[in-house]
Amino acid sequence: MSATRCGFVALIGEPNAGKSTLLNAMVGAKVSIVTHKVQTTRTRIRGVALEGAAQIVFVDTPGLFRPRRRLDRAMVASAWAGVEDADIVVLMVEAHRGITDGVEAILAALDTHVRPGRTVALAINKIDRVKRDTLLALAAALNERRDFARTFLISAEKGSGVADLKRWLAETLPEGPWLYPEDQIADLPLRMLAAEITREKLTLRLHQEIPYQLTVETEGWEERKDGSARIEQVVYVAREGHKGIVLGNKGATIKAVGAEARAEIAKLIERPCHLFLTVRVRPNWLEEPERYREMGLDFSDGG
Repeated sequence: MSATRCGFVALIGEPNAGKSTLLNAMVGAKVSIVTHKVQTTRTRIRGVALEGAAQIVFVDTPGLFRPRRRLDRAMVASAWAGVEDADIVVLMVEAHRGITDGVEAILAALDTHVRPGRTVALAINKIDRVKRDTLLALAAALNERRDFARTFLISAEKGSGVADLKRWLAETLPEGPWLYPEDQIADLPLRMLAAEITREKLTLRLHQEIPYQLTVETEGWEERKDGSARIEQVVYVAREGHKGIVLGNKGATIKAVGAEARAEIAKLIERPCHLFLTVRVRPNWLEEPERYREMGLDFSDGG
């Protein structure tokens, strides 16, 4: 029997590079929210994937961008912390966008944050959007800037090239015992995953009106005798006007969001659930250390 391998893999890139989609494809389950709005991943969500005798622990980092607010700065600090902890770093670049200013900035910062001797690979994503010649030219240009251990051409959404990347990660990780039980796909507490699901549904519905000014927390979780779970969540918004938008006409929006979130949470926990959502105005939640801890971020990193 071959020796077991285990280690951490950090997926980094600009917002919307496809990190969450790739993580979900690798793990085979939805552990990181995927929306069309950039910058939706706030915490270093870890997904655990198995490949042969290897256990791959993915660190899905917030997209790297130029931070303006405290929350932005904390998210960027969290992303780089994920890089520093990783055995392998995979830089994701969108094929159709090429070497943007953001990609240049990440390339320049990699040496500062990647420990000596650590492996850095390149994954060019969304390859179905460009011609092959363009793709090969982009791969060559990026490898001129940095000597990547391997370059993968993938489509995380369609699954193209994902198996090759996963196999290579499994072979490249260090030998060692597994860190998680075989049936565990994410080390985020279920409470946080459930809150992320609800936040995804809200983001998809309200991305025009309320881009980032809301957060969701699971306040109560009761396992009932009939095998179902009673879950209470609070949606925090920054302004009174936002509360009405989240509730919708006669409560229609929050009711629809609740129904969608409940169905997905039930699938996640593999049992029926009763979901109760409350909307509260908390004007300064973006400046509260406690909210950052709930999201797995360090408040001081945003200072």
